[in-house]
Amino acid sequence: MAKRKTKYVCQDCGYESAKWMGKCPGCNNWNTMTEEMMAGNSGQQRLSGGIGSRSVKSEKITSIESQEEPRITTNMEELNRVLGGGIVPGSLVLVGGDPGIGKSTLLLQISSQLAGKGLPVLYISGEESTRQTKLRADRLGIKTDLLYVLSETNLYDISRQIEEVKPSLVVIDSIQTIFREEVSSAPGSVSQVRETTSELMKIAKTSGIPIFIVGHVTKEGAIAGPRLLEHMVDAVLYFEGERHHTYRILRGVKNRFGSTHEMGIFEMKEEGLREVMNPSEIFLEERSEGAAGSTVVASMEGTRPVLVEIQALISPSSFGNPRRMATGIDNNRVPLLMAVLEKRVGLMLQNQDAYIKVAGGVKLDEPAIDLAIAVSIASSFRDQPTKPDDIFIGEVGLTGEIRRVSRIEQRVQEAAKLGFKRVFCPAKNLDGWKAPEGLEIVGVNTVQEALDLGVSR
Repeated sequence: MAKRKTKYVCQDCGYESAKWMGKCPGCNNWNTMTEEMMAGNSGQQRLSGGIGSRSVKSEKITSIESQEEPRITTNMEELNRVLGGGIVPGSLVLVGGDPGIGKSTLLLQISSQLAGKGLPVLYISGEESTRQTKLRADRLGIKTDLLYVLSETNLYDISRQIEEVKPSLVVIDSIQTIFREEVSSAPGSVSQVRETTSELMKIAKTSGIPIFIVGHVTKEGAIAGPRLLEHMVDAVLYFEGERHHTYRILRGVKNRFGSTHEMGIFEMKEEGLREVMNPSEIFLEERSEGAAGSTVVASMEGTRPVLVEIQALISPSSFGNPRRMATGIDNNRVPLLMAVLEKRVGLMLQNQDAYIKVAGGVKLDEPAIDLAIAVSIASSFRDQPTKPDDIFIGEVGLTGEIRRVSRIEQRVQEAAKLGFKRVFCPAKNLDGWKAPEGLEIVGVNTVQEALDLGVSR
C-alpha cells in the first residue's frame, strides 16, 4: 500500500506547507490552508491507456514544417474574433464568469453549431445530469445527433469517452467537479484542479482536439484555484455582465493565438445568446442629449473601435476629504486628471466630489480615453454640456498636453458611421490620412484648447 503523507495547501495560490498556518506565506490570505492526503507518487502517476499515454520524441526545430493551423469557425463571429479567428485545434480554453451569467448556455450553443456542421462534439457536465442538459438544449432549440452529452466527473472515464467518440470539440463543465482517483483530495481542491487540467492539456495537445473548460470564480471575481490554472491553458475568456441585465461581454484575458484585448458583445434572450454586431449603438442608445458631464469616446477593444459614453458628476463636497469614485475605469486616473485640470486649466476641484462612470458596464483601460474624462469633468463642473455630435479622443499628459493615440483612422470611421459631426483628437495625429466626408476633425494640443472649443463657459 502506498505511503500517504499529509500536507496543507492554500486554496487561493497553491502554496504547500508541511504544517497548518493561519496566514498563507504565498498570498498573505487568512484561513486558506486546507489539509490534503496525497499518495507519495501521485505526482508521477498518469492515466494508463487513453489518448494521452502514447510515447513521444523530440524533434529538431529546423526539421519541423511551418504550416498555418486551420481554425474551426463557429456561427458566432463575436466568439471567433475574441479567439483570434476561430478555435485552434489542440487548444485548451478556460472560460470563467459569475454563476448564472450564461457560460453553459454559450458553450452549449457553440457545441450545437459545430455539431450542425457535421463535427461530433462531446459535452461533459459534472454539475448537471443528462436530463437537465437536455432541458436546456430543448429551450435553445438544439436538435442534432452529433452532440454527445455525458454526466461524469471521473477523469479516467472521461478520457475513455473521448477516445471512443473521437470528437472535434470537448466541453468540460466545470473543472472544479472533475477528479482523478490517484489524488485523494476532494474535487475542486488545488491538487485536483492542477492534476486534472494537466491531464486535459496532455489530451488536447497529443490528439489535436480543442477542449473548453469552465472555471468557477471567487467572490473577488477571479477564477477559483491557483493562478497556475490560467498559466497552463492557451486562452482565458471572461464572461461578464449583470445577471439582471440582458447584455453580456466576452473578453479575452489571455490568448496565445490572438489579441488579448478583443471583446464580444451578446444579448441574452429566452432562446439563448444573440450576437450584438454593432455595440456602439447599444452603448449610446440611452444617452441624454444636452446633459452636462456626458461625452463620447472612441475606444479600441482589440481590433474593433467601440463608441462609449463617459458620464461625470461633480458636486460640492460636504466632507473634509472629497470623494473620488469611478466605475469602468481605473480609480487612480480620476484624481490624476482632476489635478491636471486644477493646475493647467484653473478649475477649483479640490472641494468637489467626483463620480465617473462608463455607461453600459464596459471597462476601459487605454490612455486614449483621458481627454473624454477630462472634458466630462469640466462639463459637469461648469454645468455646460458638450455638443451631442462631438467625440473626444486623446491621452492627457501631466503638463496638460494631448498626446497621440493609435489607430485614429478606425476610431474616426466608426464615429462617421454613427453620424457624429466633429472629432477632437491630438493635433499630432492629423498627418497621413484623410477624414471621411462630412466629418470635421479638430486637432488640439492642450486640454485648455479642447475645453475652449468643446465646452462653453
